[in-house]
Amino acid sequence: MGQEGIWDEDAARRYDTPGTGMFAPEVLEPTVDRLARLAGDGAALEFAVGTGRVAVPLAGRGVPVTGIELSPAMAERLRTKADEATIPVIIGDMATTVAPGEYTLVYLVYNTISNLLSQAEQVACFRNAARHLGPGGRFVVELGVPELRKLPPGQVAMVWGAESGYIGLDTYDTLRQHLVSHHFHFDDSRQARLFRSPHRYIWPAELDLMAQLAGFELESRHADWGGAAFTAESPSHVSVYRLPPSS
Repeated sequence: MGQEGIWDEDAARRYDTPGTGMFAPEVLEPTVDRLARLAGDGAALEFAVGTGRVAVPLAGRGVPVTGIELSPAMAERLRTKADEATIPVIIGDMATTVAPGEYTLVYLVYNTISNLLSQAEQVACFRNAARHLGPGGRFVVELGVPELRKLPPGQVAMVWGAESGYIGLDTYDTLRQHLVSHHFHFDDSRQARLFRSPHRYIWPAELDLMAQLAGFELESRHADWGGAAFTAESPSHVSVYRLPPSS
């Protein structure tokens, strides 16, 4: 099943969790604050805009936002929050789809670049970001750091979340740098609902090389949107890449 099949109407309906999880104010507000500063007086393009978790509040801050989204079902959910004039959305994949106009900022949040399952597609994503940016434009990527140190030798699965009504685990194919995230949700009747998503994980150094191939330089890397220092123990990073300014 392709990614567009994974992010179907059922997944789109369950995606938004207002006020909690990745929609919690302490998660979302620093993200929007940082992106608004990086966009400045220009326009922003979100790859894999989804249901508008970030795009809607960013547009509300006065930043013109356009989105590219593979899943029509996710885009339809966004349409319940903002019309086409407010946030234009182009249906297509983020590695090749072109949006009209020129932008000061292109961004990918919440591990979305890992939804591209080959190195070639991920490199193409960087090149597509560069295609949309003017001189000095920035490409921002939020991405987890592979947790292979926690994976015991000989094992291919790791539980990373366990709480009442929910278990989250990842299964790894280290030869291909692939993992599948499995999300098990249990209701009061003890019925389980499973959602799975495949990913290709990327080390920060490999990500930097992809950026170089597309003409970017690493401008900054932090552990979160608030600017915390990135260390060897950081579980994720926010990396800002920039094209050279015009001569």
